[in-house]
Amino acid sequence: NTCCVRENAEQHAFGNIGALKKLKEKKPSLIIAVGGCMTQQEGKSDVFKKSYPFVDIIFGTHNLESFGSLLDKKIESGKKVYEIEDDPPACFYVTPPLRKSFPNAWVNIMQGCNNFCSYCIVPYVRGRERSRSEEDVFSEVRSAVENGYKEITLLGQNVNSYGKDLKTGENFASLIKKLSEIEGEYRLRFMSNHPKDLTKDVVEAVVENPHCAHLIHLPVQSGSDRILKLMNRRYTAKDYLEKVEMIKSIIPDCAISTDIMIGFPTETEEDFLDTLDLVDKVKFSYSFTFVYSRRKGTVADKMDGHIDEAVKKDRIMRLVEKQNALTKAGSERCVGKILTVLAEDKDEKRGGYMGRDEYGKMAYFPCARNCIGEFLKVKITKAEGISLIGEIVG
Repeated sequence: NTCCVRENAEQHAFGNIGALKKLKEKKPSLIIAVGGCMTQQEGKSDVFKKSYPFVDIIFGTHNLESFGSLLDKKIESGKKVYEIEDDPPACFYVTPPLRKSFPNAWVNIMQGCNNFCSYCIVPYVRGRERSRSEEDVFSEVRSAVENGYKEITLLGQNVNSYGKDLKTGENFASLIKKLSEIEGEYRLRFMSNHPKDLTKDVVEAVVENPHCAHLIHLPVQSGSDRILKLMNRRYTAKDYLEKVEMIKSIIPDCAISTDIMIGFPTETEEDFLDTLDLVDKVKFSYSFTFVYSRRKGTVADKMDGHIDEAVKKDRIMRLVEKQNALTKAGSERCVGKILTVLAEDKDEKRGGYMGRDEYGKMAYFPCARNCIGEFLKVKITKAEGISLIGEIVG
């Protein structure tokens, strides 16, 4: 399964597929199938046919529901199968989930994107927005909770657009309210939100649903109005800050996380400083930071003024340093406090367990038993950089 949202994702995919060649030589009956966004890109299937002839099945994102028949076709005929549909299916198709991520469960509520940010390949490889019915989402979330999953994350390229294509009156706010009917001890998250589409009724729905974490992921990408316009993000830095103020006015304790891209074509030092200024104003809980990656087929790829790699590296390091300082300060404020932490995994190096609170802060703590999947009261005794160290008190 491949991703092409950034160059390093593509290189990972090519490397992993190439590594299968020796396995195929040892076991000729092995069937290797390659699908996902990378194969859906124009011309990429030809690359696989030419450079990776040991691949048996190549299928695109629009062929997901027919993968079973493609596999049957390969087994019955013994011949290679290549099928890349140009158009996505009219309805949202979801395979029954096989979960191996306890205590976390991810639930797709929609596919595709209508925004066409100039740097992004997603609308070209995933198609336009298509929403699942509220009933289907409700059923999957309820099933996950009934099976013991403690943290449910709703996924969509832009969850705020959920329901616009259904024409049934359902929207993201109504979905969040509907999910509040599911009883049990669990936490509900969602991502990603497009700032231009995040509305007051969605934030109010978060307050009304007692399971919703008070953390909203709101990708800003840049603090420069000029760069935001070139990115086709359709909001300004002022618009973004007003959305943050709106969130805080409704949920005073809400943490805000974000995505920030550095090195977009023509980005100047002044543009970069605008981004640092916005980071200072918002004081994000944490940020996913990226260096701009060219994607063939996007508007940005054809732009002039691509930034030198050394300049991009310098700027991303300065941004990370600033964000780490903010995150570290937030961690230090937690010392002495008791947090409700969901134990998610065991940390072998530290000899204990690890988990996050509802605001996304990661805590490490010892426990004599396997406590994965439990909500625990953890008193924070120390902050190590951006990490919290604590002990169970209840």
